[in-house]
Amino acid sequence: MPAVVKCPTCGTEVAWVTENKFRPFCSERCKQIDLGAWASEKYVIGGKPGETSPDRSEDEDD
Repeated sequence: MPAVVKCPTCGTEVAWVTENKFRPFCSERCKQIDLGAWASEKYVIGGKPGETSPDRSEDEDD
C-alpha cells in the first residue's frame, strides 16, 4: 500500500507513487502556486547571507 501525504498547497491527500509526477503536490497547479510563493519570497530559509550552519565548519569541503 503506497504512502499517502497531504499536498503542501491545498491539503488534498495524494498517493506517494512514481506515477504521480507532481508529488508531493496533487497537480501542476498546486506545484506552480508553491513555486510562485518561493519566487515572491513568501517562503524564506532563515539565516544571514554567507552564514554557515552551526553543524558545518567553514573549512569542510563540499
